[in-house]
Amino acid sequence: MDERQDLRRRADAGDQDAVDQLVELAGEAGDLDELRRLADAGSSDAVDVLVELAGEREDLGELRGLAALGNSDAADVLAELQE
Repeated sequence: MDERQDLRRRADAGDQDAVDQLVELAGEAGDLDELRRLADAGSSDAVDVLVELAGEREDLGELRGLAALGNSDAADVLAELQE
């Protein structure tokens, strides 16, 4: 089992340290799919990193999706990019 698989297993079992490590690894790798999965599981840190990466990439679709889910940071970044 590789490191990420082990971290996912631990995160799914409620290990917050594993969640934090996964968020960090996914953020460094720009892995939006992993960040979305973690965000969907309730990680606010994953949402924050998603907003940050989407803003850096000027990914309006990702930002719109996050804003539609009620994320005010995503809405703010989206508004800035559209000015």
